Amino acid sequence: MRLRILGTRGEIDESAPGHRNHSGVLVDNTLLLDVGEKEFLSLKPEQILITHLHPDHAFFIVEPGEIGVPVYAPESYHNSVTVKALPEELESGDFRVRPVPTHHSKKVRSSAFVVEDGSARICYTGDVIWINKEFHPTLKGSDLIITDGSYLRKGGMVIRDPETGLLFGHNGIPDLIRLFRNLTNHLLFVHFGSWFFKDISASKKKLEELGIENGMDILVGYDGMELDTQDLKI
Repeated sequence: MRLRILGTRGEIDESAPGHRNHSGVLVDNTLLLDVGEKEFLSLKPEQILITHLHPDHAFFIVEPGEIGVPVYAPESYHNSVTVKALPEELESGDFRVRPVPTHHSKKVRSSAFVVEDGSARICYTGDVIWINKEFHPTLKGSDLIITDGSYLRKGGMVIRDPETGLLFGHNGIPDLIRLFRNLTNHLLFVHFGSWFFKDISASKKKLEELGIENGMDILVGYDGMELDTQDLKI
């Protein structure tokens, strides 16, 4: 399975070469996971799946414009773009896609995507606090999990709604490593927050050190990064 990371900047003002675009991952040049920038449409994906309806994952929330291919998200939406609610399982060409509910926002639903093609399995979480334990078997054995690099500190920024008790926000990278280290050997961070841009070289080194400490291969995403699941180390 061939992947192209199109965007690695969270919903922040900071940016740098290689980290200017908002979220998007292109799978085998056909399936687009998140469309944080309108320019991603020039790659002519055949289908688009959106983890949640925030503008850094779905540009059309603040910049209406036609898309012209099927678009799915955890909930339906309509302005200039019609978004259909995700089914329990979706076929897209050679891919089977299983949505997995995630905890992230108090206003919109969110979902990770487990994508399989018979030879490989990846998971793309989008922004995330946690994934319920009941869904871990679906992720277990993933060749690669692509996840949220918003906060380096343990605990990230997680807020409890005083009325509903629901949690929302982003978990910290140490917490996400703890969540995923028994589900995959390869973890790729994207959607970087402001901490990453203070000293990008030092930030990359810190992520690599966390990988060594946890016995994982931790990869640092950048805009335009390409990788093939066959090349990942066992």
